[in-house]
Amino acid sequence: MPTELDAAFEKAAEDVKRLPTRPDNDTLLKLYALYKQATEGDVNGPKPGFFDFVSTAKYEAWTRLRGMRTGEAQQKYIDLVRQLGA
Repeated sequence: MPTELDAAFEKAAEDVKRLPTRPDNDTLLKLYALYKQATEGDVNGPKPGFFDFVSTAKYEAWTRLRGMRTGEAQQKYIDLVRQLGA
C-alpha cells in the first residue's frame, strides 16, 4: 500500500521533469542514483565497459548509495528536487 512518502516521491519524479533550469551533471548523477536506489535497491549487474563513460558514471554514482534504505533514498531525492526549485 503506497505511503505518503511514496506519493511525495512519485510527485518529485514528475516535478523533476519541469525544473526551471537543467541541473549540472553532478546533480543529474545524484538524482539518477537516488532514483535507482529508491526504486530498485542496491546496484546490480556488471559494471559497464571502461569506454562507456556515461553508463560507468551512473553505475558508480549508484554504487556509492549501496545499503541505503528505500525510504531514505526517496526522502533524499524529494529534498534534492525541492532544493532545485521544483
